[in-house]
Amino acid sequence: RTELALKEIMSSGGAEDDIPQAERKTVTDFCYLLDKSKQLFNGLRDLPQYGQKQWQSYFGRTFDVYTKLWKFQQQHRQVLDNRYGLKRWQIGEIASKIGQLYYHYYLRTSETSYLNEAFSFYSAIRQRSYYSQVNKEDRPELVVKKLRYYARFIVVCLLLNKMDVVKDLVKELSDEIEDYTHRFNTEDQVEWNLVLQEVAAFIEADPVMVLNDDNTIVITSNRLSETGAPLLEQGMIVGQLALADALIIGNCNNQVKFSELTIDMFRMLQALEREPMNLASQMNKPGMQASSTSESTEKPARRENPHKYLLYKPTFSQLYTFLAASFKELPANSVLLIYLSATGVFPSGRSDSEGPYDFGGVLTNSNRDIINGDAIHKRNQSYKEMHCLHPGDLYPFTRKPLFIIVDSSNSVAYKNFTNLFGQPLVCLLSPTAYPKALQDQSQRGSLFTLFLNNPLMAFLFVSGLSSMRRGLWEKCQDYLRKINRDIAQLLTHSRSIDQSFLQFFGDEFLRLLLTRFIFCSATMRMHKIFRETRNYPESYPQLPRDETVENPHLQKHILELASILDVRNVFLENTLDDY
Repeated sequence: RTELALKEIMSSGGAEDDIPQAERKTVTDFCYLLDKSKQLFNGLRDLPQYGQKQWQSYFGRTFDVYTKLWKFQQQHRQVLDNRYGLKRWQIGEIASKIGQLYYHYYLRTSETSYLNEAFSFYSAIRQRSYYSQVNKEDRPELVVKKLRYYARFIVVCLLLNKMDVVKDLVKELSDEIEDYTHRFNTEDQVEWNLVLQEVAAFIEADPVMVLNDDNTIVITSNRLSETGAPLLEQGMIVGQLALADALIIGNCNNQVKFSELTIDMFRMLQALEREPMNLASQMNKPGMQASSTSESTEKPARRENPHKYLLYKPTFSQLYTFLAASFKELPANSVLLIYLSATGVFPSGRSDSEGPYDFGGVLTNSNRDIINGDAIHKRNQSYKEMHCLHPGDLYPFTRKPLFIIVDSSNSVAYKNFTNLFGQPLVCLLSPTAYPKALQDQSQRGSLFTLFLNNPLMAFLFVSGLSSMRRGLWEKCQDYLRKINRDIAQLLTHSRSIDQSFLQFFGDEFLRLLLTRFIFCSATMRMHKIFRETRNYPESYPQLPRDETVENPHLQKHILELASILDVRNVFLENTLDDY
C-alpha cells in the first residue's frame, strides 16, 4: 500500500525528483502507521472475549499506534493534504476507530470514564464535519461507514444518558439513511430502518417522564453516586466480600433492544457502575493527550466498578464458557454476580424426583429461531430441556460466593437451590406473573429489573403515574434514601436472617440491590392489585417476612411515600390483617 501511495504521489505531483525527501518520508511514515493501525485493529476481533488479562498488552499496542497516527496527521496535515491527498473522511475514520477502541476498552474493563473518551472522539467527528463530503462521492461503502459511525455514537450516548444528543443523532441518521437509500437503491434499507425503530423504542422505554418547569425532560442517571447506597453504620456487622465480576445475560423474546443490549441488560449494567469520573474536564476537546494524563493524575481513589460480561442471547456453551472464565479469575474474598433476564423454560410432564434439573429454568439460545411464547416444550417428555440454564447448572460455581438475580416467568425454579459448599449464596427472584393491568409493559423491560435499577420510577409506574415534576421527584428520592437506610437497619438487626445476606451486605452495589429488592417486595405486597403469590418476588434463602418485606415500620414508610405522591388509595392501609 505504501508503494502504491508513493506512486500516486509521483504521478500527481510531477516528477519524483520535485518532491523533497522529507515530504516523501512523511508520506511513507504515515502509510506505515496507517497500515499498522488497521492491522492491529482488525486483530482485536481475534482476541478471546473472556479472560481479563490476555488482551491488555495487545490493546496497549493498538492504542500506542493510534496515538502516534493521530498526532502524526495533526502535525503533518499540510504535507499529507498536498502529497497524499488526505481526505477529511479519512481523518474521520481514524477518529472513529479511536472512539471504537475506547468503547471496547470500556466493555473490557467496565470503567465508565472510557465512555467519555469515546464520546469526545465521536463528538469531534460530528463537530468538525469529517464525514460531510462522503455524500458527494459515488461510493456506497463510504456512506455505510458514516451510518455505522452514527449507530456507534448513539450506543455511547445511551450509555452516558445523553438523551438530548441521542435524539439529534437519530434525526441526522434518519436523514442520512433516506439520502443513502434514495441515491444507491441498496438492499440494506430495511436493516437501517430497523436500527432507527430499535433506538426509538429504546429511548421511549422508561414508563415515567420527569419534567422541568418548562416541560423539558429531566435526564436521570441510575449509576451509583456518592449518596446512592445506604452507609454502613456503627454496630452493623457485615461481611467484607466485594463484588468483582458480573455476567449480565439477556435472552427475552420481544424485548426492546439496541445493538446487543436489551433494555433489562442496559438497566442492570448501570446498577453495577459508578457515575463516570471527571466528566466535565474530559468533554472539552478530543485528543489522545487528555486520556493519558487524566489516567495517571486523576486515578479514582475509590474502588473500581466490578468487571462485567454482557451476553445477548448466548448459547449454553457460550454462557458456560464465560461463567467458567469469571469463576477462574475471581479474586479472593470476592463475589460473582449472575443476572439472568430470560424467557422461562418449564418442565413438561411430571417428574417423580425434585432435583435441580426437574423444575426447568431459563432459556439459552439454540442458534436457530425459537418459537414465540414463554413456555417452550420438549419433543420427548422423558428428557430435560437442553437449551436451558437449569439451577443445577450453577451448582459447580457455588464453590465461591455467588449472588444470582433471575428475572423470568420461571424464576421460581431457582428457589429449589441447595447450598452444597457452605459459601455465601443468595438468589433474588422476580415475580413469575404480573397483574393483567401491567402485562402489556413487558416489551419495555421487566418491572422487577426496573425496581432494582430505578425504584422510584417503578413505584410511580405501579401507582399509575406517567409523569412528574422535578421538585417532587427530588423530594421523593430523598425520602427513598431514608427508606433505604431503614431497610439496611432492618436487615442488619434481624435475628433470624440467613448469614449469606449479611456477608454480601458489605459491598455497596450488593447492598443497594438488596435494599431495593426488599423495597420492591414490600411495595408489591401492599399494592391492591398484586394479590396472588406469583405476583411477589421471592428469594433463596427466604427472608424473614415480619422483619423485612412485611415489617410494619417499612409499610408505614411506603404509605408515607404514597401520600407524598397522592396515591395512597392504590395501597392497602392495614396489610397485616390480610395475612
